[in-house]
Amino acid sequence: MLEVRETGSGTDWRAWQRSWDRQQEWFMPDREDRFRVMLDMVEALTGSAPRVLDLACGTGSITARLLERFPGATSTGVDLDPALLAIARGTFAGDARVSFVAADLTDPDWTSALPYTEYDAVLTATALHWLHAEPLAELYGRIAGLTREGGVFANADHMAHEDTPRIDAAERAHRHARMDREKKDGALDWAAWWETAAADPALAEATAERFRIYGSHADGGTPPLQWHVAALRAAGFGEARAVWASPADTVVLALK
Repeated sequence: MLEVRETGSGTDWRAWQRSWDRQQEWFMPDREDRFRVMLDMVEALTGSAPRVLDLACGTGSITARLLERFPGATSTGVDLDPALLAIARGTFAGDARVSFVAADLTDPDWTSALPYTEYDAVLTATALHWLHAEPLAELYGRIAGLTREGGVFANADHMAHEDTPRIDAAERAHRHARMDREKKDGALDWAAWWETAAADPALAEATAERFRIYGSHADGGTPPLQWHVAALRAAGFGEARAVWASPADTVVLALK
């Protein structure tokens, strides 16, 4: 059960961010592993004080881990979801290293709203499956334009497999059995988390607006790793490959 208390300055936004992390971990118990690998590669290729674009940032989960590991880093979070952005802005209020931009990644002009024209790293996780292949390829082109020479892009998400249906079915059944057990023990799933957000006066209006924008579920796609690699190379990255994988998800890394 989510408990969000009122603080002296209002809503406890950090509690909301922690609750989002727990809900996401219900889907992805290895979520922290992908974040660690992403930041490992950022450090290896760009150093320990990177300027990062947290793409489709949600509540700022990547930004939180970035700044904990690299206190000299800076982060720009960009998202369209007003509820998750409210949590992110509340969580990082007063931190001069962090800024947030509300923008639609399918808008060809969204990059003009950013405070910088170049970033050392562009990072995103569990978000771009909301896009179909064509707009995703277009987005990759804009990301390449924002990534400095020698900079990196990392996308952690579900990437379909084209020739392993039995393995995929077994993995999916095993994963959903675990999720069902944890839900019986009180874990909030996606729908329950949003119901809780809608019931909080601090998030009710933003949550309603969020569902007007997005609807109730993703209407995108999950192309295979090979598609992402080819699309990133075509967008202008010099190298691209997987740097981490679980039975269900993959981190693809591209180097400018």
